[in-house]
Amino acid sequence: MEIRKTTDLDLTDVLQVESKAFGEAEGPEIVDLVKGLLNDPSAVPLLSLLAVNKDDAVGHILFSNARIMDAKDTVPSVILAPLAVIPEAQSQGVGGQLINEGLKRLTQSGVALVFVLGHPEYYPRHGFRPAGALGFEAPYPIPEVNANAWMVQELRSGVIGNVAGRVICADVLDRPEYWRE
Repeated sequence: MEIRKTTDLDLTDVLQVESKAFGEAEGPEIVDLVKGLLNDPSAVPLLSLLAVNKDDAVGHILFSNARIMDAKDTVPSVILAPLAVIPEAQSQGVGGQLINEGLKRLTQSGVALVFVLGHPEYYPRHGFRPAGALGFEAPYPIPEVNANAWMVQELRSGVIGNVAGRVICADVLDRPEYWRE
């Protein structure tokens, strides 16, 4: 399997992966979110990666720009949203490979923090920890019952504990319906 940065020519494959992964119920909303983020100047810099197996797109991950409202200094940060793997390729490590490749590239580009609102039993396997307990508020309040779904990973040592505040996301992602788990 190859994981590569997407180009404009990959848009159809990216949107098909998102649609298949999230199904009829959530697929259209996620497809609109991805299209919006890819065209949102406030989301830049973006990192969009596609997993391809034998010329078939099987997974996609998108990281968009974020900032921390109360940070004294600029802390390069991103939000991982969404991560998608087509049903036929799930439980085969595709999502983990996309996360690991994304984190590697983000580290090389100088990103310090990666945030995600996701499954609290999945993302900790890839180094994510509950963000609220570490002083980072989500763009919209996360109900206490789902507090552990709001997570962060530190890519530059020493940032967590020295920075805290509310995370500000890209304009397209700044809607309350995207912040429920």
